[in-house]
Amino acid sequence: MTGPGDPPEGTPNGASGGGEDEYRSVVFDESFVRAARLQEFSADERLGEHHSPAVKTRHAWMRLGGSRQAILLVLLIVLAFGTAVYMGIRHPYKTPEQSRVQPLRSSVVPLAPSGEVPGATPQDLFAHSPAADYKIGAAGVNLPPVARTEHFSDGQIISALTIAKDYIVQSSLDPATLTGGSVRPVRLLLDTGQLDQFDRSLAHPDDNGRYAATGWLVRFDPDLARLADRDIRVNGTLSASELSPDALVVTADYTFVYAVRPAPGAPQKPAGAQAGKATPGAASLVTVRREMHFRVGREDLADHRLELLQSSLQAGPLACSSQPADALRPLFAGQHAGHDRPAGTDPYARDRANPSLCGELAPSAQPKPSHPIR
Repeated sequence: MTGPGDPPEGTPNGASGGGEDEYRSVVFDESFVRAARLQEFSADERLGEHHSPAVKTRHAWMRLGGSRQAILLVLLIVLAFGTAVYMGIRHPYKTPEQSRVQPLRSSVVPLAPSGEVPGATPQDLFAHSPAADYKIGAAGVNLPPVARTEHFSDGQIISALTIAKDYIVQSSLDPATLTGGSVRPVRLLLDTGQLDQFDRSLAHPDDNGRYAATGWLVRFDPDLARLADRDIRVNGTLSASELSPDALVVTADYTFVYAVRPAPGAPQKPAGAQAGKATPGAASLVTVRREMHFRVGREDLADHRLELLQSSLQAGPLACSSQPADALRPLFAGQHAGHDRPAGTDPYARDRANPSLCGELAPSAQPKPSHPIR
């Protein structure tokens, strides 16, 4: 019988059968031996990089155990947050830039009468003029029917129209504004980006198309004219449309008719005009046509402000040489423009944005009072 450690086939040839043999428990069959690859390292190799230490060094990172997962999680969160911030700054879809406020472009054209200015009481003048059926004051500035647009609700459009109406009333109908008083109510309705231009226009008016005070508001020279009737006749239209996803454009086209008379101590003859003497005690009518284009952005809706982009004013009866950039200086009852003509325009001069303009006030625009004052 074989020993307890012998293979079933018996002890291999040449192997010692002693039970104390240290290799007794190691058995190699013939296929294992043939497949074995023997390699003998040299002494230098055994001492060099091929020599593996018997004990493997355990790094501090390996000793962290469970806390290592927590650290990895924190690192991943920081990396994700940094990536999100980077993409937020460098993403290809740029945020639209805030549109810059545009300066006002304006024109003011005096309308000279072909004959003598009619004079009568304010009631008689209004009753026998094209403004007989006009409404009085703010009642003549009505909001039109509205419908929502692609990016604005009907409520937002109504708000934009209301801001424009407030501007029209404050700049064309307020007695303080008309007679050279405070313009603060008008200023408060303007976008802050236009305030510098507005202030300069009031302080240093110029008819260069940008700094005419009468481009912003209606104002009579307080040393020359007074309102003969505070009931100003008004008629016109107001409309709104979508300019962009962030702004509305409001268009106003209104005619205002004022009854005026000379201020106490006013000169009887306007500067530069060959006019007759004003009829004492008689009032006369001044007709002003204003066409304005406003821009109302989303921020303006919240601030109750707007931008006045373009303004065109025509007013008469005025002399062509009345210089209406700072204030209107009307011709009164009994006066006429004579041979006054606009100043010459030099097409070679490039220092003026606009030439001096003047038109003729049609006779049909003048009232025909039944009881003129002579």
